[in-house]
Parts: sequence; structure tokens; C-alpha cells
Amino acid sequence: MTSNFLEIVEVSPRDGIQNEKTLLSTESKLHLISLAMDAGLRRLEVTSFVNPKRVQQMADAEEVAAGLPRNSDAKFIGLTLNKRGFDRAVAAGLDQANFVVVASETFNQKNQGVSTRESIAAFSAIQKKAPVGIDVGLTIGAAFGCPFEGEVPLSRLMQVVEACMVHDPFELALADTIGVASPRDVTERVGAIKRAYPDVPIRLHLHNTRNTGIANAWAGIEAGAKSLDASLGGVGGCPFAPRATGNIATEDLVYLLDRSGVKTNVSLDKAITAAEWLEKQLGKTVPGMVMKAGGFPRPEAA
Repeated sequence: MTSNFLEIVEVSPRDGIQNEKTLLSTESKLHLISLAMDAGLRRLEVTSFVNPKRVQQMADAEEVAAGLPRNSDAKFIGLTLNKRGFDRAVAAGLDQANFVVVASETFNQKNQGVSTRESIAAFSAIQKKAPVGIDVGLTIGAAFGCPFEGEVPLSRLMQVVEACMVHDPFELALADTIGVASPRDVTERVGAIKRAYPDVPIRLHLHNTRNTGIANAWAGIEAGAKSLDASLGGVGGCPFAPRATGNIATEDLVYLLDRSGVKTNVSLDKAITAAEWLEKQLGKTVPGMVMKAGGFPRPEAA
């Protein structure tokens, strides 16, 4: 059963560009954020507080945070993988921190350098000492499959979810980090979490690597997800997951929802304009489809 409103979380300033060879300047990132906000997006993942040697595109996290328009009603999110990253997000004055725990041990080690259990312990320590003014959410990476271990059984996912939910994140996100999920997988996993934790808001981070992203998004909405991540132009990828390409394109998702009677408060035309601008900055064709085709065509005059 779909709701008549869905929140889109814009992730192009972080997940969208983090794996791009073309390094965007701080000014360009801030302009991208401005274009996204002008389109009506009001929750944006703007940067990640990670080791700049490992993710060079995010080396200016503090500078981006310092340049954000704070006199708006937007919420700005920073990705964090450990206590040091979280402390940086707090010092930067962000509204929300998104902490990541990976469902598979191998990927957690490659992404964070520690075990899944150690990441959960770090999340627990952060939650206990999180200052007033910053909400801490949790993303479970590789929630549908792992590039190193293969299948992630539902039982394993639920073990990780249960261990994390003890520490009360304000929202729980499931990430299809390598884009392997099918609509059935999304329905099954969102449904399992909703039955176990009916009050936790569920957010989905879906990659379109195998062209199932939009179908998975709709399955997630029907299963009760409250928020969906998307990236202008469909850009994105994980530096530590082989062949983990493309997020759902924001403008493609807006078109789907507009035509389905689900409100987003996002302007399709302005989202397309922003995606076109980002494509020019990156100097390559980006995956988004609606930005190439346009919205629903108007009738031609006789």
C-alpha cells in the first residue's frame, strides 16, 4: 500500500561523486547542493567524513559543510564510518550523521577496516554520547548481497539489524550497495524489518547496477519504506565494491512518483536541469534516462 508522499534523500554530493575520476571543487559541490535544493530536495547527504587518502573526492568535507546554506529548512547529512568521522560531523555542525555497518564480514573489513561486530560497538558508543542537535541514523550496507561473500541470507541480515536496533537509530536504511536486489528481495527484507520493528522509519539506498533500481524502489514504497535515496543523473558507486555502479536517478524516480500520484515536492524540470549541469561537470554521459527523454510529452498542435 503506497503512501501519498515519499521523501527523496539526494545523495549526489556524496555517493554520487565519490567514485568519479573528475574531482569537483568545493564550489562546484556547493552549487550542486544549491541546484538540488532549488529543485525542492530538502534532505541531502552532502559529504562523508572518511580518510581523504582512501576517498579523495571527499577530502574537503569540512569546507563543504562550512559553505552550506544554514538559513534553510533543509537537513544536511554526513556519512561516518567510525567515531573519528562522527566527531568531525558533529564539529562541522551537520544535522544528521549516517553511520554504516556492513552486513557481511569481508566487506565490513574492506570498507571500514574492522569487523561487523566492532562497527556495531562503535555505533553503540556514538549513540550513548551523541550531543543534542544531531540525529544518528544507521545504514546496513550490502543488505542484499556482497561482492566478496555472495548471498547475504535474510537470517544474517536480521542478526545485524537486531544487534543494531538495540542502540536505537532514528532511522534504519538498507543499502543494495552492489545493485543485486530484485523487487521480491526488497519486499521480503523490508517486510521482515517492519514486522520486527514497526515503528522504525525505513530508508532504502538502491543501486541500479543491473537495471532493477526503479522496480526495487516501487517495491520498497509498497512495503512501507519512508525514504528513498537517489542521485541526480544516476551517478554513483562505491570505491570498495567492484562494479557497484549507478544510483537511482533522482529525476527518473520523481517522474515515476509524479505519474503514480505520489507527492515528492520535487520539481522534475529543475531536477533535470541539475542533472544536466552535473553531467557537464563530470565531462561524460551519465546514466539518467528522464533527463534525456524529458517528462511526459505535451500534445502537439494540429
